Amino acid sequence: MRAAFFEGNRTLRVGECAEIAPGPGQVQIKVEYCGICGTDLHLFHGAMAHRLTLPHVMGHEMSGTLAAVGPGVEGWHAGDRVTVRPLDPCGHCPACKSGHSHICHNLKFIGIDTPGALQGLWTVPAHTLHRLPDSLSLRDAALVEPIAVACHDVRMSELNMNEYAVVIGGGPIGILIARVALARGARVLLAEVNPFRLQLARELGIEVVNPVEVDVPALVNQQTGGAGADVVFEVSGSAAGCEMMTKLPRTRGRIVVVAIYPEPPKVDLFRFFWRELKLIGARVYEPEDFEKAIHIAASGHLPIDRLITEVLPLDRLEDAMHRMERGGDCMKILVSCTD
Repeated sequence: MRAAFFEGNRTLRVGECAEIAPGPGQVQIKVEYCGICGTDLHLFHGAMAHRLTLPHVMGHEMSGTLAAVGPGVEGWHAGDRVTVRPLDPCGHCPACKSGHSHICHNLKFIGIDTPGALQGLWTVPAHTLHRLPDSLSLRDAALVEPIAVACHDVRMSELNMNEYAVVIGGGPIGILIARVALARGARVLLAEVNPFRLQLARELGIEVVNPVEVDVPALVNQQTGGAGADVVFEVSGSAAGCEMMTKLPRTRGRIVVVAIYPEPPKVDLFRFFWRELKLIGARVYEPEDFEKAIHIAASGHLPIDRLITEVLPLDRLEDAMHRMERGGDCMKILVSCTD
């Protein structure tokens, strides 16, 4: 069995990896595809190094089939098609006890705090599994995890039909949030500066604007009769995006912060006071978001094929990282983990 090992200092090595048999409550998965996301790129750049044990196996956006089940695991069998919700909560902290185990105080994010999916055989807790329908290809199913992020973000926003939403940032998550919001019956405007992403979003039926060329707050006011947006999703993680997000909502509008910022950003708190705005944090996902994402992916209504830029073998993981670094014409890269 082979795996991709991150050895620190932007160094990746693909080599043999010891197979870990599933213990009690665990399963072993034959990984077919694993998507590379911004979190993996942050790890590659040295972020969150204190959470890694080197050499580290990254990856958490995946699909595969069960190879083996450990003692005490019921309802799952070898050959079952699955994806993984990569969260392993402690079960006894205040967040877990209040029913919010996805933001457990001691949460282990699988693929960061423990080994991830960029390997041929991956052993994980059985409680992380979600079953995939036969109608959904394993290639497309590797996008269930980022779709689940979008489903959680939109659900947390309490977005209603016919409301007006602005998405700041047109990467994979931003585009998926826009599509999930559109499916909910909202009007959506997506703000992005990258020409490739703007064109792709436009082709996916999303109204787009480049904030370098257009005064976005003025446009939103024009399109809403001076009221402002009902919901704003900040997905860019940029200082400019954080500055813009408070200028867009209507009175008692909602801002959903999806992005992770490298440094604490400056926020215009006066706007929160002046318009009685609500600020909502949205982190990862819950089981219902994964089930919703699987339904969306299997429905055929989301053009997943357009979001997959390239599928590369495990040996070319470093190429995938460098292409993501360059940005430009890249959306989602999948890695094939099978020999």
